[in-house]
Amino acid sequence: MYQIKTYNAIAKAGLDRFTDQYQINQTDDADAYLIRSVNLHEQELPKNLKVIVRAGAGFNNVPIDKATTNGTAVFTTPGSNANAVKELMIAMLVAASRNLFAAADYAAQNSGADISKRTEHDKTKFSGQELLGKTLAVIGVGHVGSLVANAASQLGMKVIAYDPYLSSDAAWRISTDIHRAKTLHTALKNADYVTIHVPKNGETTGMIGAKELAAMKDGVTVFNFARGGIVNNMEMLKALDNGHAKGYFTDFGSDEILNRKDVVVTPHIGGSTGEAETNGAVQGAETIMNFLETGNIQNSVNLPNLQIPFATPYRITVMHQNIPNMVGQIATILANANINIENMSNAAKDKVAYTIIDVNHLQKQDAAIIDQLSAIEAVYRVRLIRK
Repeated sequence: MYQIKTYNAIAKAGLDRFTDQYQINQTDDADAYLIRSVNLHEQELPKNLKVIVRAGAGFNNVPIDKATTNGTAVFTTPGSNANAVKELMIAMLVAASRNLFAAADYAAQNSGADISKRTEHDKTKFSGQELLGKTLAVIGVGHVGSLVANAASQLGMKVIAYDPYLSSDAAWRISTDIHRAKTLHTALKNADYVTIHVPKNGETTGMIGAKELAAMKDGVTVFNFARGGIVNNMEMLKALDNGHAKGYFTDFGSDEILNRKDVVVTPHIGGSTGEAETNGAVQGAETIMNFLETGNIQNSVNLPNLQIPFATPYRITVMHQNIPNMVGQIATILANANINIENMSNAAKDKVAYTIIDVNHLQKQDAAIIDQLSAIEAVYRVRLIRK
């Protein structure tokens, strides 16, 4: 029976349906972690730890290199909070277009017998614009971006989407009414509103900087509900100060953008709904179950996608460095043990590779075979899974 450790009640609730197969929080030497916000960077990972699932799309709180060398697969639950982020983004889009935060602040500061007369006089300063017919540029149309694009289109907006890494699955989710730009500049140049929904990595950090802001039209409003650092805050402030940009709405606060009337900061609440947390916990639990029981990989941070039907009595999985002759060494050990390989698949992601071998028999020497495979210098972890 596998052991799973969780770090909050929501994550534990996601595992309730699987308590017959797993023991939960009964040991620190767990096979799997199901986490949300706990920071694992300073923690020592147990050698037995085979998988970490972070409920949510981000993984900044997981030490990926440390997990990899420990032979631990790391997964996220993309899409589990997508609707929550989409709804917040649409709410902010409406709030920006109608100057709702400034109007509400004015109303809160004004009272008295003549409030109606004064507000009738002053309300014109909060006059906004309708979204109908306006142009929204959606940068990144994955799980969240595609929902935002479709929702904005249903509001009557002209939506221009840009995503150089658009997958075929994501393409199916996008309405045919949405125009797809071939370049970032094309998406930005005529937009009244720009929203970013890309993962944070080396390529996207600072993605919206001076050059990109200059390409936008005067009076643009920018939204970042993806990750902090994707928009260069200092360049954003310059665009606001010189009147080129009208407003900036973000879920990621930092000192330089606080206490400004043209910036609205929310405290990283994009995915903070009860439904999103439950979705992430359930999806995370199912990911753990699938990986531990089949060895198949989908949505891993440090391993390639590899999903093979499990049709034999035994499956051997090997997590190893992506270097020459690894598959040859693995196959040779099995051949020398007179073990016939029914199916063998291999895939790589950057410097890490993953190999699945399905066999019908092990001739009562499974422990010896696992030891021999584990002894290969570039191997991180070997698992034997019985169907």
